Amino acid sequence: MRRIALLFAALAFLTAAPGLASASVTARIDLSSQRMHVYVNGLHAYTWKVSTGRGRYRTPTGVYRPYLLKRRHYSSKYNWSPMPYSVFFRGGYAIHGTNYIRALGRPASHGCVRLHPANAARLFNLIRRHGRANTRIVIRY
Repeated sequence: MRRIALLFAALAFLTAAPGLASASVTARIDLSSQRMHVYVNGLHAYTWKVSTGRGRYRTPTGVYRPYLLKRRHYSSKYNWSPMPYSVFFRGGYAIHGTNYIRALGRPASHGCVRLHPANAARLFNLIRRHGRANTRIVIRY
C-alpha cells in the first residue's frame, strides 16, 4: 500500500512540475565570440569563455548529442594531453577542461572545445544529471 502511495505522489509531482520530466541541457558554442552559453530547461544558466580550433584545426559546426562522457581522458593523438571532464560529441571531438586557461577566449585547440576545468566539471555533471539524450550541443559562427 505504501509503495502505491509513493508511486502516485511521484506521478503527481512530475505532472505538476512540467520540465522536470523532460529536463534538458543545451550548450551553445559561438565560434565568433569564443563563448559557450549553457541553458538548463530553456533558462540561461552560464556563459563561459572557450577555446576552439585554431588555423587548419577547425571545430565542426552543427547540432550534436553527446555520445560519451569520460571524467578522466587523455588524448592518444596529442601526446597524452589531459582532457578532464570530456563530453564527446563527434568522433574524437569533445568539450573538455584544459590547463591552458590563459588561452580561453580565443582559438587555441586542435578542434575540441576547451573550458576552464571548473566549468567543464559543471557542464559534465549537468549532462550526467539530465542525461545525454536530453542534451544538445549547438556549434555556430
